[in-house]
Amino acid sequence: MARRDEGGGPAHDLRRALLDAAAEVVAEVGPGAVSLREIARRCAVSHAAPAHHFGDRSGMLSALAAEGFFALADALRAATGTGGRATLAAQGRAYVAYAASAPGHFPVMFRPELTDDRNADLVEARIAAFAALDAAVTEAQADGWSPGTSHDVAVVTAWATVHGLATLWLDGALPPHLAAAQLDETAAAMTDLLTGVDGAAAGRPRVRRRR
Repeated sequence: MARRDEGGGPAHDLRRALLDAAAEVVAEVGPGAVSLREIARRCAVSHAAPAHHFGDRSGMLSALAAEGFFALADALRAATGTGGRATLAAQGRAYVAYAASAPGHFPVMFRPELTDDRNADLVEARIAAFAALDAAVTEAQADGWSPGTSHDVAVVTAWATVHGLATLWLDGALPPHLAAAQLDETAAAMTDLLTGVDGAAAGRPRVRRRR
């Protein structure tokens, strides 16, 4: 699997450079502008170089999305909270924070028309990220969260809530007073509301009302 390939050498270094260049293009102008030719130009290599590593544009974007899902899975697993509903709230904040920190990866991760669902790394990475969320919802429901809701619906509800905020942020659609400085506070307030966790009692700041 590509993620497990930690070896050095020119081939590994070039693959890394190509993916970094692809992430730069996505962050600058969106995934629609990614092409093997443009990535080769940015890395000052022949057009054949990215094709050698990824096959085609879909293969390159699939590799980028897989990296993003693996990183998201790591971020979610690290957000343990204090157990129960607090863990789900912590994961929600981690989800939004990851999206804001990964403008070169996140916009590709949920675009199935751009990636190859048969890509083994991408399949593995998606499963890892979903498993982390699924486990947190299981823990939250065991702690009394949303007891009358089926597990699958609870997972989708939690996911859609934080994904919506993350997408609004990356799309620049949030009102100015809820932009960069207050994104963390907004995510905290939203996940506290979602899970019923008392963030104020835990010492997290409230979102300041616009004057």
